[in-house]
Amino acid sequence: MQKQFIIIGGILAGLGVIFGAFGAHALKDILINYNRTDTFDTAVKYHFYHAFGLLIIGILSNQFPDKNFNAAGYLILTGVIIFSGSLYILCLTNMKWLGAITPIGGLLMIMGWSFVVWKMVQK
Repeated sequence: MQKQFIIIGGILAGLGVIFGAFGAHALKDILINYNRTDTFDTAVKYHFYHAFGLLIIGILSNQFPDKNFNAAGYLILTGVIIFSGSLYILCLTNMKWLGAITPIGGLLMIMGWSFVVWKMVQK
């Protein structure tokens, strides 16, 4: 799994650059119109943080093979999709109910990092 998390982390990082540039340029008027510039920035920021996190998990799982790292990687990936994804869609559509979904993604990311800490404390 370590290779897959490194690949997925790299893809997520690349997408973070694309989404960030897209938001700053192509979506600028929409984001300003909906007053969602800060929300979009938060989505991109967390997207990036966790892309790098998946790269780290891939490296750690190579050094310390354990199913907890796989679980951590999947939780973080799912968390990014739900957290950042719901914010991206919210920014583009202004469907405010999507804000209720965002914390689920945050909780999944917290759980993923908890798995990483748990595994490293055991070593």
